[in-house]
Amino acid sequence: MTISNPGHASKGKKVSPAVLVLEDGRVFRGRAYGAVGETFGEAVFNTGMSGYQETLTDPSYHKQVVVMTAPHVGNTGVNDEDDESGRIWVAGYVVRDPARVPSNWRSRRTLDDELVRQNVVGISGIDTRALTRHLRERGAMRVGIFSGETVADDATLLARVKQAPEMTGASLSDEVTTTEAYVVPAIGEKKFTVAALDLGIKGMTPHRMAERGIEVHVLPATATVEDVYAVNPDGFFLSNGPGDPSTVDLTVVQAVLARKTPLFGICFGNQILGRALGFGTYKLKYGHRGINQPVQDRTTGKVEVTAHNHGFAVDAPLDKVSETPFGRAEVSHVCLNDQVVEGLQLLDQPAFSVQYHPEAAAGPHDAAYLFDRFVSLMEAERA
Repeated sequence: MTISNPGHASKGKKVSPAVLVLEDGRVFRGRAYGAVGETFGEAVFNTGMSGYQETLTDPSYHKQVVVMTAPHVGNTGVNDEDDESGRIWVAGYVVRDPARVPSNWRSRRTLDDELVRQNVVGISGIDTRALTRHLRERGAMRVGIFSGETVADDATLLARVKQAPEMTGASLSDEVTTTEAYVVPAIGEKKFTVAALDLGIKGMTPHRMAERGIEVHVLPATATVEDVYAVNPDGFFLSNGPGDPSTVDLTVVQAVLARKTPLFGICFGNQILGRALGFGTYKLKYGHRGINQPVQDRTTGKVEVTAHNHGFAVDAPLDKVSETPFGRAEVSHVCLNDQVVEGLQLLDQPAFSVQYHPEAAAGPHDAAYLFDRFVSLMEAERA
């Protein structure tokens, strides 16, 4: 099926035609947004009404083509303060109605110009609601965006999309991690030292820990157990990141658990902790991506609105405490939309994780208390 909706060209700018081809054969036609060319990835949708700059620069979106469900994107432009990493990571970008003129006191350039500068291929002017409904019904799938004055026929493009790699089985942490260790100093008095494994970490995460007096040593995804303990950590942190959690080596995490070092993981880190405890992981039909996901903290009964970006989840029982090689574990948080596991905690040693983003960049601040919970674990171990 083909959807035609060419959208509007920016004033004074010649815009090339573009086509989006899903691996099940559905085609959407629009106009180029950002760089002109072609790109491939996994088609996913983000339900956030704001925070597009943080989304674009989140390493967890590596190899994914992000569809924005909000119809109007780019109205606040791009600034120099809100990036979550040193570059845009999305493989492609899909919007319905891009802003013609941004308006914000911090804006330095348009989103369109930034996508061009970083060579990110996108498409605009398509029915993103229809595309989102399709992905909800059929599931996340491979996709290609092709733009320019000369584009091959749909059958040829579809064949190329089907040749692209799938997200299942993708090992991507090594592609997004830092190449060298670095330190984010504590703000004010230093109270603790944390070794953070960078599987695709967002810049706001070590900042939230630094605000609480933590000196954060950010280590590459390839760090060894010796590298972790060389910094004499009071705690260990597992970051967010892209790819299939079944591809990650668990040696370091299991060593940290064996030593009973306080551990905190978020997003991809939740999946890695789950696997280290012996639980499985599985791919969600279309994932959770946005800044408006309701989650219940089962330890307190509190419901919080949270920021998500994950396509995989932990397969752990909701109705009982589980025995693991590192003691008893239970599901601490659950998504109220679909009962997906959103958090784990060990009952016999200081380790816990959540599937979402408590650093709130961009997103609500309901879950900021989790960093304080991590601090409490380290205080208890020191006492």
